[in-house]
Amino acid sequence: MPSKRKSFSERFFSIVVRVFPFDFQTNYGGEMAGVFREQQREAETRGGALGVLNLWAETLAGAFRTAPREHWQILKQDCAYAFRMMRKNRGFTLIAVLTLALGIGANTAIFSVVYAVLLSPLPYRQGQQLVFIRQQARKMGMDDIQFSVPEIQDYREQNRTLSSLVEYHAMSFTLFGHGDPERVRTGVVSWNYFDTFGIKPILGRTFLPPDERTGAPPVLLLSYEYWKNNFRGDPGIVGKTFEMNDKVHTVIGVLPPVPQYPNENDVYMTTNACPFRSSKNMTEHREHRMMEVFGRLKPGVSLEEARADLSTIAGRLRGEYPKFYPPETGYAAIASSLRDQLTQGARPTLVVLLAAAAFVLLIACANVANLTLSRMARRERELAVRTALGAGHSRLLRQLLTESLLLALIGGAAGLLLAYDSLGLLSDFAARLTPRAREIHLDMGVLLFALAAAIGVSVIFGTLSAMSARASLSSGLKEGTAGAGSGRQSSVVRGVLIIAQFAFSFMLLIGAGLMLRSLYRMLEVNPGFAPQHVLVMNMHFNWSKYATGADFALASRKILDRVKSETGVLSAATSSSYPLEPELITFGPNTGDFRIEGRALRSGETPPVANVNSVSPDYFRSLGIPLLEGREFSEADDAKALPVCIINDAALRQFWPREDPVGKQVSFDDGKTWNKIVGVVGDVRELGLDRPASAEFYGPMDQSPSPSTLIVRTGADPTSMGERIRRAVLDVDSQNAITGIRTLKEARDESLAAPRVTASLLGLFAGLALLIAAAGIGGIMALSVSQRVREIGIRMALGAQPSQILRMLVGQGVGLALVGIGIGFVGGLAVTRLLKSLLFEVTPSDPLTFIGVALVLLGAALVAILIPARRAASIDPNVALRSE
Repeated sequence: MPSKRKSFSERFFSIVVRVFPFDFQTNYGGEMAGVFREQQREAETRGGALGVLNLWAETLAGAFRTAPREHWQILKQDCAYAFRMMRKNRGFTLIAVLTLALGIGANTAIFSVVYAVLLSPLPYRQGQQLVFIRQQARKMGMDDIQFSVPEIQDYREQNRTLSSLVEYHAMSFTLFGHGDPERVRTGVVSWNYFDTFGIKPILGRTFLPPDERTGAPPVLLLSYEYWKNNFRGDPGIVGKTFEMNDKVHTVIGVLPPVPQYPNENDVYMTTNACPFRSSKNMTEHREHRMMEVFGRLKPGVSLEEARADLSTIAGRLRGEYPKFYPPETGYAAIASSLRDQLTQGARPTLVVLLAAAAFVLLIACANVANLTLSRMARRERELAVRTALGAGHSRLLRQLLTESLLLALIGGAAGLLLAYDSLGLLSDFAARLTPRAREIHLDMGVLLFALAAAIGVSVIFGTLSAMSARASLSSGLKEGTAGAGSGRQSSVVRGVLIIAQFAFSFMLLIGAGLMLRSLYRMLEVNPGFAPQHVLVMNMHFNWSKYATGADFALASRKILDRVKSETGVLSAATSSSYPLEPELITFGPNTGDFRIEGRALRSGETPPVANVNSVSPDYFRSLGIPLLEGREFSEADDAKALPVCIINDAALRQFWPREDPVGKQVSFDDGKTWNKIVGVVGDVRELGLDRPASAEFYGPMDQSPSPSTLIVRTGADPTSMGERIRRAVLDVDSQNAITGIRTLKEARDESLAAPRVTASLLGLFAGLALLIAAAGIGGIMALSVSQRVREIGIRMALGAQPSQILRMLVGQGVGLALVGIGIGFVGGLAVTRLLKSLLFEVTPSDPLTFIGVALVLLGAALVAILIPARRAASIDPNVALRSE
């Protein structure tokens, strides 16, 4: 009668009995073994495989505790023998350990970043209830509109789904009372902002309702980093005072070291203390928007319910204020998860890097498997001898298992060191994409998963030979041969692994190739300005000293006169911003709607919008921006002169495509004042080299004063003149805080940092994959040659020429590589879609990249194959046949 198929637990039982170093039959023999099998069946019925594994864990722990001393001695001998074999096969050990270390280290580091940024909950009280709220004008393509004070009040009073709704905006102010004037990044928030986020201070207190009342004494909260770096963690900081905006501010507390969302700030103040937020112009005008809004869902309220509630309020506002929310704009309000909002910029890049790291781990595991199988094939004679001398099958299996485990553990330890060393670089990279970067740490769960994968591969393939059907003793004892069955079987497995390595390597190389081509295209882009020999810096005036725009205009002229007197200065200018300024990229340009003279708006039509920048004379000369038509600004374009402006080529194409704009007039104040266009300049990619120039209007600094940045073109190295220029500015106004001193070339390089690091990481992963795959196929061919010495000798004795032997072996190796490349080609077409949002002027299916990668991978395979193939072609048939 046919026997019943064994269950999972029974098969697992039989394997462990044969492998583990204790006498299971002694401890659990006879009647006890039967009882234990019944316990297994019951555990499998209740909990499946996990239930059985839990039972076995408890049982094995007890068995190890009661194991006789001689069994631990056997385990010690196995470990000692394993280390001797590693020393004897140093090449195999080194390659296997390095391969595992690279795979485990890369995955541990990358996934630690992915987990901290994309998967882990927010580090706040019930962070899943926090939402980010934004307004939209969908029909105008505007998806993220900030809030005005009246709008915040409406949503705060009318919503039914949020337990709190708070506002935030960031500004920079000059702080006095701590050495030199210091520019501090200041978060302006509602009094209950930190209560909503669930943040408790480590010193002092957070804001209270009285702190936000009109006329209340200004108070400050310090961020943990600012407190540590600028005050050396002074425990007595609470109660100290500083001057800001011509008012005395008192420190009331220090925040804990938690991520600051949505931006990192030095200090925080309440809304009433900000001179801009508390101005009558801001509090009474619905159209003056500058605030971000966050909320916390009420217990039991879903995000969908909150969205429906906000949609109802938006509809109500459209009906009450049609002037501000006309139907043609498609006005709406929407809430999104704060975690999703904070990670949306980082998600595409991190997913791509995670996929690349996973491919490296798969390739590494496949290569270790191939190396182990090759090594087992070489050790068949050794295993046969040990079997002939009385070693049991379980004894050999236990020895091979010990060797594989030790190899995987050493590789895992090296991978841990690699991950630890690389985590700092990855954190800096992630900080460019998301404020959650500070939460990144080495995740042990990820390390254990990667280590388990490596151990699994090492154990499975390290014991494959011993687990398979035993080779005949006579064939195993023949030097240079392997058991026929096991040889054919392991050869097929090795071939499949080589194909997999080449397929994954092709996909990695495609990703790296596309990113490198994209980066090259960005480097070739004309930014519209000449960054060489240009020094830039941000100037932060003490606002309380300058009551009018004329005061700022005068300060700008004085600074330029002083700076131009410095030796080596060719030209200098002030402006509202400079191209590729970090804050400009982060927060966007200053925009304004305008009207064109002679073009009346149709009913319901919204006015056109463009970027606006105030610049002094010599701005275009200092940056090397070409003048296309008309003239540049001059000293005569002051506050008393006719209002004028200059447009860029993008504005010409968008608003005056078939006419000369010079002499036309535009208004930025609803027709009260008209500015005459006096010139057209070239386009500048202000927000990034990967973003096209948008319509821009430049106004004279004297007519719209906003001297926030200083731009200096020098005849010598600009970095050597930075301190001299800074001192010159302070000579004019000692209370002017200077920050962000850098060359324009550094700003340009900084804007390319994220795509450059992404391309470099993918290139590194792809290079490792290429090296591992080439080494793998070279090793397989070398093993094949060593196992086929007799066959090659017979072929040559029968008349085969060395060139024929060479072609045969090269053809076999190249065939494996071509199959892998073909599979990788198909997979690459699907995988590269993940890169679409990261590419610049390159398509995910770029044929040149695909063809180039295929040729590179095939060339690497050919080089790796030729070395053992040429050695085989030079075999002396007499020596080969005599060795048998």
